[in-house]
Amino acid sequence: MKRIDLKNKKTLVVGAGKTGTALAGFLVQKKAKVTVTDAAMPEELTDTAAILSETGVQTVFGKHDPGLFCSFDLVILSPGVDPRIAPVQNARAGGVTVIGEIELAARFIESPIVCVTGTNGKTTVTRMIAAMLEKSGKSVFVCGNIGTPLILAAQLSKQPDVVVVEVSSFQLDTTIDFCPAVAVLLNITEDHLDRYADFDAYAASKARIFENQAEGDTAVVNAADRVVWGLVKDIKAEKCWFNDDSSKGCSAFVAGRDVIVRMGKTETFRICCESFPLPGRHNLENISAAALAALAAGATQAGILEGLAGFTLDPHRIEYIAEINGVACYDDSKATNVDAVIKAVCAMPGSVILIMGGRDKGGGYERLLETVGEKVRAFVLMGEAAEKIRRAIGGGKEIVFANNMEKAVDLGLKMARPGDSLLLSPACSSFDAYISYASRGEDFKQAVMTTKKGKK
Repeated sequence: MKRIDLKNKKTLVVGAGKTGTALAGFLVQKKAKVTVTDAAMPEELTDTAAILSETGVQTVFGKHDPGLFCSFDLVILSPGVDPRIAPVQNARAGGVTVIGEIELAARFIESPIVCVTGTNGKTTVTRMIAAMLEKSGKSVFVCGNIGTPLILAAQLSKQPDVVVVEVSSFQLDTTIDFCPAVAVLLNITEDHLDRYADFDAYAASKARIFENQAEGDTAVVNAADRVVWGLVKDIKAEKCWFNDDSSKGCSAFVAGRDVIVRMGKTETFRICCESFPLPGRHNLENISAAALAALAAGATQAGILEGLAGFTLDPHRIEYIAEINGVACYDDSKATNVDAVIKAVCAMPGSVILIMGGRDKGGGYERLLETVGEKVRAFVLMGEAAEKIRRAIGGGKEIVFANNMEKAVDLGLKMARPGDSLLLSPACSSFDAYISYASRGEDFKQAVMTTKKGKK
């Protein structure tokens, strides 16, 4: 990828969060003329403004001025900024180059990049790949949608052996020439339909991860996802399929509690997963994808096994919290779409009392009953989407409503029987009542533990 000459270039960074401030610091180092804009009010960004002003960065807070955007040579969007907003569209129409942080950063990174996207499982697989590579003796920088801006990798005094980056569809929307050496597409199911025109537009956004790959690059793709099949048939990179037990080439598949990895026509590698405390078949599929990507990036078989041996899931991903009166309570607050909920329900022991709801993202909930309805005995619904979910579920299940998490846990435990699981798996974003899925999960944990203490 060709680097951009940033010296004296009038550059606007849109978004003053963690990524925006990191971008501003990088651009100052490259001697660009930098302005940062954010729609948040100035009083909300006092500390950020002070930090930026010390480095000579101009700030414009409180609104996105369309005229401002058009007056720059280069506009760089932070991941959370919607590229459809009028100021961005006006800038593009006026000939201004508009890119995202991922695109800029990749142009200044010399290390090979392993890039992971998909509707569900991105963070888990990104961390698995990094662990496998590190245990194989590689120096690794882990970043992107996982929490650390990719632009920080471009500022390292010594480049790592591999950069492993998680990317969302929003980040891929603002790429132009971005080309990872290894690209992983885990799955595509309904999500973010409040942001995209339709499902096809969302899927096309995910497929951009392969757009600039060439022969010699690697694409790790899900053979069990028919949407993915249609998107990758014409890509130029070498395809390594997971969930594929028929291919004789680079592939991987789940066999019981094992993962079988084929690295060629004759060589196979078995990963015995029984000792890894990762719930659900979907995590065995995650191991399959991660192993293929790590091998493509230079991992060893021993490194893969050692990386998995110490691997644990991040909080709020089918996280066991406590048992109350024989009912196991699980926090899966990270499940913000229906497909993630289905995977969580399938991983549960016994019947499930399911706590759902939050801010609707435009998907349908009917598929829940079609796929896992027999495992879910009752629903506790909360948040803005509660009524929409009720209409989708219909009258065949016991349904109650709660106006806060403490009440949801109380109602769920009253409906549960010994051997059941009480599962928070919302299928919705948290932004109607919480600042993040993590804060929602912590509220659930606190409600469970308070109830448990009260039972003693």
